[in-house]
Amino acid sequence: MRHTATPPRARARADRRARRVFAGRALVLTACASAALLLSVLPLVARAQSALTPLQREIEKQRARLSSADLEERRDALTRLGALRRPEASRAAVPALTDPAIIIRVTAAHAVLSLPADEAATLLVPLLNDRQEFVRRETAYALGETRSRTAVEPLLTALARDKEAGVRGAAAVALGRIGDERAVTGLADALNRRVPASGKLKRLTGGATDENDFVRRAAAEALGRIGNRAAVPALIVALTNERAIPDVRREAAHALGLIGDPAAVPALRSVLTADDPYLSRIAFEALRKLDPANAARPT
Repeated sequence: MRHTATPPRARARADRRARRVFAGRALVLTACASAALLLSVLPLVARAQSALTPLQREIEKQRARLSSADLEERRDALTRLGALRRPEASRAAVPALTDPAIIIRVTAAHAVLSLPADEAATLLVPLLNDRQEFVRRETAYALGETRSRTAVEPLLTALARDKEAGVRGAAAVALGRIGDERAVTGLADALNRRVPASGKLKRLTGGATDENDFVRRAAAEALGRIGNRAAVPALIVALTNERAIPDVRREAAHALGLIGDPAAVPALRSVLTADDPYLSRIAFEALRKLDPANAARPT
């Protein structure tokens, strides 16, 4: 029997058919392997999800929402994380401290407060240098909530140097909440200092005016909270300054009563007959602690 040689073209076609068949079989095998792998992984994923506690699932849900392009969704996620009042929830909120949106940075500053005090303060302190006054002010308040002593020096810097009275006042409030005696000198300076004036006020005052009233009132209250006697001279000056608004003088009288230094007795007596009945009443209550035998009830 004679065998004829296969023509080259026919041989090439046969090779291509064989390769296509092989490739098809390989594709089928790969798909089957992938499906088998997926089927084996799915139970693991399901078990991992079921292993999460309800709290962990809620945190992961809100963490995912922080990637949303919608500002309100991110803000709501941070509010929910903060409301959980758990360190792990606060830790999920940390990346939002550098969000480009002002309201998100502010919301994040309050959302991280369930972290350990020093950790939260370390994360918040850089925001005292934020370009936006709103962010700096809310950060100062948040630092006061931490009660962390690591925040004292940065807050004193804000109290002394920030151009916005709202930030300086918030720093004074925060320092009072922390209660560290290192803040006494800075708060006493703020209580009675003069600051540069601007506009018409600059011409009328010769270039300087009293510190903002909110800052002064907050400083007086903070000094009373701290309770250090080194604050007494500055508080007496504020109490006896008839140019100061009533709220500042009242806070000074109240602070002197809290501190309890007898050196404040003459100044407190001097305002028992003040035109402001609230001031005279506060002074009387302070004197009842310091010098009960000579405290005269205001009329």
